Amino acid sequence: MLPELLGEIIKRVEESEDRWPQRQNVVACACVCKKWREVTKEIVRSRGNIGKITFPSCLKQPGPHDLPHQCLIKRNKKTSTFYLSLALTPSLMDKGKFLLAARRFRHGAHTEYIISLNADDISQGSNAYVGKLSSDFLGTNFTIYDSQPPHSGAKPASSRTSRRFTRKQISPKFQRAILRLDRSRSVMKGPESSVSGYTILRNKAPRWHEHLQCWCLNFHGRVTVASVKNFQLVATVDQSQPGAKGDEDTVLLQFGKVGDDTFTMD
Repeated sequence: MLPELLGEIIKRVEESEDRWPQRQNVVACACVCKKWREVTKEIVRSRGNIGKITFPSCLKQPGPHDLPHQCLIKRNKKTSTFYLSLALTPSLMDKGKFLLAARRFRHGAHTEYIISLNADDISQGSNAYVGKLSSDFLGTNFTIYDSQPPHSGAKPASSRTSRRFTRKQISPKFQRAILRLDRSRSVMKGPESSVSGYTILRNKAPRWHEHLQCWCLNFHGRVTVASVKNFQLVATVDQSQPGAKGDEDTVLLQFGKVGDDTFTMD
């Protein structure tokens, strides 16, 4: 088959199957042979397809421009394991398509969440290892790492431990997040959108609900259980002032509880 014809066929399949589970037809094209795989990967990598989840590598790309990815997180308390899946239906109980798994480990006074593409092999030595989320000594700051080794200027954490924190369950709850900025996609309304190439996100301020007589956030039906873990992140308007009020109209990420061990993350 001519390369031009093959590319046109796969391109049409890719354009018509933009959501899972139909998206699996694109993956099937990549499984035919090496030639088909190379053509399919090239089409999926193009800028116009950013935001569509096809291959595991797509999880490191920016999200879609129009609608957010609606995801579910399920927790297994016995094994301290968390499973992230892409929601395929509006149902909050949807099983979804598995994306990532993470397991919580303790290292002295520090907590780490090891992230993997394989739910049955969650370790740093695995080929499916993606990265980790690591806490500081007090559990008040978290840093996320990819699967690459630290650069030469990185400072290793102290190995000293304290029994005072050995039984403390540390879970991340974001008050402020700093992310590397994708300069091709601005989420800011001000002229200064970053500090040294980073975007600062802050918790969205709740609003007073007259009927309920309480402070609330609008999750548009995606959160059903009141919890201190529920939050929405918005970008600050003036990045030169970290305490600046966020852009209340643009929620970049939201997380909330819908069951004892089930959460949504969009």
